[in-house]
Amino acid sequence: MAELTKETIKYLSQLSRIHCTDEEAESLLKDLRRILDYVEHLNELDTEDVPACSHVIAGMANVMREDEIGETLPTEKFLANSPEHVGGMVKVPTVIQKGKS
Repeated sequence: MAELTKETIKYLSQLSRIHCTDEEAESLLKDLRRILDYVEHLNELDTEDVPACSHVIAGMANVMREDEIGETLPTEKFLANSPEHVGGMVKVPTVIQKGKS
């Protein structure tokens, strides 16, 4: 396993464009080392007779419930939260424009 250093953290923070203070970099270095140590520990497990798994929740079913109509927000209150509204509807910026002929 490659050794993590402060230079590694500095390089990774530059790549991800995330500014880290020296204290944050030190904490991140400590956390990353612990994560990689844990992954190394997992690599030691014997998975010889464990079948490959393509989907971790295979065989599970989604629990559905009936839709129930509840109280709705009054239109005036709803529109008061929108930046702009016209004729009782929220006005949004144009997303699709007519094609040029």
